[in-house]
Formats: sequence, structure tokens, C-alpha cells
Amino acid sequence: MTDPVYDFTISTLGPCKVTSPIQLSNVEGDFIANYVTDEEYVRYHVDARLDEVIGPSKKSELLEKAGPREKIFFNPNHVHAAVVTCGGLCPGINDVIRAVVRCLWNRYGVRRISGIRFGFKGLLPEYGFDTIPLSPDVVDDCHKTGGSILGTSRGGGDRVIEIADGIEKLNINMIFIVGGDGTQRGSLEVAEEIEKRGLKIAVVGIPKTVDNDLSFIQKSFGFDTAVVKAAESVAAAHMEAHSQINGIGLVKLMGRESGFIATHTAIASHEANFVLIPEVPFELDGPKGLLHHLEERLRKRHHAVIVVAEGAGQDLMKAEEGTDDSGNKKLADIGVFLRDKMQAYFKSIGMHINLKYIDPSYQIRSAPAAPIDSIYCGRLGNNAVHAAMAGKTKLIIGLVHNKFVHLPISVVTRKRNYVDPEGSLWRDALDATSQPIMMVNDKDAFLRHSESKRGK
Repeated sequence: MTDPVYDFTISTLGPCKVTSPIQLSNVEGDFIANYVTDEEYVRYHVDARLDEVIGPSKKSELLEKAGPREKIFFNPNHVHAAVVTCGGLCPGINDVIRAVVRCLWNRYGVRRISGIRFGFKGLLPEYGFDTIPLSPDVVDDCHKTGGSILGTSRGGGDRVIEIADGIEKLNINMIFIVGGDGTQRGSLEVAEEIEKRGLKIAVVGIPKTVDNDLSFIQKSFGFDTAVVKAAESVAAAHMEAHSQINGIGLVKLMGRESGFIATHTAIASHEANFVLIPEVPFELDGPKGLLHHLEERLRKRHHAVIVVAEGAGQDLMKAEEGTDDSGNKKLADIGVFLRDKMQAYFKSIGMHINLKYIDPSYQIRSAPAAPIDSIYCGRLGNNAVHAAMAGKTKLIIGLVHNKFVHLPISVVTRKRNYVDPEGSLWRDALDATSQPIMMVNDKDAFLRHSESKRGK
């Protein structure tokens, strides 16, 4: 099957004529860090087949490398920058804010930096939130705590004209928007409205989704920390289960539509016996259902640990009505559902169990970033500033093939990223848990479901 062709062209506000205050080098071998030029790219498709011939690439098919340019668009003395954090909490938000502020202030000499409070709602007049002046003194220690020093909120991103009005009234000429796919779709609409008005304002997104479900991006910040914290919960569940007669540890993790956290946690912990994710359907009853396999596990080993993503098994429950403020479909609670079903099943067969249910979701979301995420957040923030100062707009900073690149928001938000049930990650999860490859009684139904998921 031929891969689709994407247009990775990055929008710019105009030619770069201002000499950057950052003194770097264009010479190899002089031990001075180098500028990045607009002629440096990364291929998106790296997979190859024997004897395959790869022809010349069009500029639009290549990913533009991120980093500081020798010539920039904005005069730093005229810059009024803003930072806004939207959506749910995620480890590393404060690290990103810190990096953006320090790079603007220390590297470019920008002295007007405003923090927009409580997401897009901070730009809407009826909420009455004042901006927060940001400087290195304000942000230097903020990375040591979780949450967002600016506050965050869901929703508001669909009020495009009012948000653009708020940005214009504050005389902001570059805004850094930290958020997931819903936030970034809103930021693209805001950028397009700003463009219609003929305003020279750079809109740069920094990807924040703990579920790691943004397409094209290798990983979003906070994900590694989430796996670390989730693995701690699984270890606790395992200890509880192992210490009881027929102990069951059930841990519900984040993952509305993509089961990356649950899958990585199962592999990392080495203590999960079943991992359930939205991408792979399962049944409860019948000879090949989860409950039968769980019973077999308890009869053999007398304890079991189950990791379930919050979006798994939604077809087994009554669907919730409506959406949340971010436009996400409301989910039924799979954790409570499984807990009750397991207790009822083992009672019905007269088998004693001791079940402990753990939901660490909000504890994980509010945690400070682990060092690996803190490094990543700092580099994302720095590269976001370099992009904005060079007049680039309607883009997201992302990591692709271990290179920081500029990605058009329109491309990144086109579809979600999912765990591939036929890919190596899920295969390794099956190896880690030793669970059955399919926990369904009707294989054909399983395949139909998988095909519908791939077509999303």
C-alpha cells in the first residue's frame, strides 16, 4: 500500500532580515555551536525495502529542522511574547514555560513576556483574568512542582474571533500554546483568523498530551513521567495481589483512545498479566473471554495484575452521553465496571478473591516531570522560541527520528496516533504479560473491529 503524501511546508510571516543576538557559527569543526538553516531537513519515511529506489524529494515532503537561525524575523526589542497552557494537567508543563521564558529573556533579550492564565479563557473578557508578567526570576524554580503556574482549563478554543481579539488587544506578536490535539486545532483556527487580519503574529504549538496520541510526533512531553508513575502503581498492585489468597490488582491508567501508557507500563513493570487497551477489543464471558483466562491464572498462580486504559472496553458498557469541555466523548468507567464484574463472576463460581482497585490518574497528571521529561521539555521550549523569532507560524515543535523539527499544525492534528495491534510494541506487550493474543470468542468480529480502528 502506498503511503499518503503529506505537505510539511511551514508558514512564515515574512523574510528574516534581523541579525540574531545569539552568536553561533556556520563553520564546521570550530567547536562553536552551529545555526540551523532553512535548507536542513529530515525525511519522514525511513523504512526501506531491498532494491527500493528513493527518488529526489520535494521540499514539501521533508521536515524542516528546528533550531536557531542566523537571521530572524522579529526585532527582540519589539517583541511581546505570551505563553498559554490548555487542557488537562501533564508532567512537564512548568518545565516548558520555564524554557520558553528563559530562552526569550537570556538568549534573545526579550523583556515583555506575559503568561495567559487558565488556558484560552484567559483571553476571553468575561473571565477577567489578568496576565502574569514572566521573567527568569518568576520561573526559575517552577519546574520543581507539578501542575501549571499559569493555571489551565479545558474549552474556549472554539471562540476563535474573541481569542484573536484578546491577542490583538494585548499587542502580542508571538504566542506559545501548550496543549494537545484539541488545543492545537483551536490554535490553528486562531492563527488563520490572525492571518486574515493581516497581523504579523507567530503562533507556535508545543505538544502536550499525556496519552502520546499526536500523530507524526515521536512522543509528547510528560509521557515518560506518566509511565514511571504508572509503573509504581502497578508495583503496588502486584504487592497487594501477591500477598493475598487469589489476589487481584486492577490498575486503571490514562488512555482515552490510545493505549500507549498502559502498553509501555506493562512492558516496563514486568508485573502485569493482562493489559487492556482501546485498540484491541476483548470479551468478558465465554471460554476465550477475560474472566475465564483470569480464573485460569488464579488457579495456577493465585494472583494476577490487570492494567486497563480508561478507553478500553467501551463497547461492553452503556455509552455516556455528550462530550467534555475539550470536545472529547465522555467515557464510561471501565475500571469500576471491571471491578464489579470480576467480583460478581468469582462469587458466582464460589471462588474466593481479594481484589484491590487503583486509579492513580490525577496523581500521575499532577506529578513533577522526571529528569528525562525535563530535558525534553527544555529542548521543546527552546526550539519553539527559535521558530517564533524566525517568524515561523502555524506549527508544532516535534521530535521525529530523534531530531527536533517543525511540523504544520494542520498535519499533526489530522488524525490520532494509535497502538498498532500488529506492530512490534504490542507484540512486546504480549511477551511481557503472556496474555492470550485474542480474548474474543468470535475471531471474525475481532478482525472487523480492527479494520474499523485502522480506518479512523
